[in-house]
Amino acid sequence: MVYPIVLYGNAILRTVAQPITNAYPNLAPIIANMWDTMYATKGVGLAAPQINHSIRLFVIDSEQMFRDDPALANEYPDAPGVKQIFINPKIIDAAGDLWGYEEGCLSFPYLKTIIQRQQHLTIQYQDENFVQHTASFSGITARIIFHEYDHLEGKLFIDKASPLKKKLFASRLSEIQKGKVQAFYKTM
Repeated sequence: MVYPIVLYGNAILRTVAQPITNAYPNLAPIIANMWDTMYATKGVGLAAPQINHSIRLFVIDSEQMFRDDPALANEYPDAPGVKQIFINPKIIDAAGDLWGYEEGCLSFPYLKTIIQRQQHLTIQYQDENFVQHTASFSGITARIIFHEYDHLEGKLFIDKASPLKKKLFASRLSEIQKGKVQAFYKTM
């Protein structure tokens, strides 16, 4: 099942998501549907708040970026990427210089801008079986994790945009908020 994507303006996107346990109802189907939704919307990551679940869960697949553009492997050390579920994640370290890369977000159809993020991170998380992991990521994969993790903290990628970009995006953000933007995927 493909979920509709929550658009900018919905309060859930500004809410800090809650931790879950393995007793969370219907978790396996939610995760399966998140994968379906992410791929159907051509995303590389999807956080639970974006499908109207205020829980600490996100999925990413940076492998597809390297498959779709093999030249990225020459630029970014994290090739071939990862496909991973993150439950109850906590970033425990962020390191490296800030670097800019154009980001978009499913909750902001057709809006993209250069966002500065650190190059590396170390994160603690649980997998779909609630086994605890600590892992380090860099490059494109770290960027996607930072982006999805921000969703769990009630933060959005536009918060990191330059003041000029925020000003330039004001009318577009207003249109998204009012539901006047059509995406190629279902939205709410």
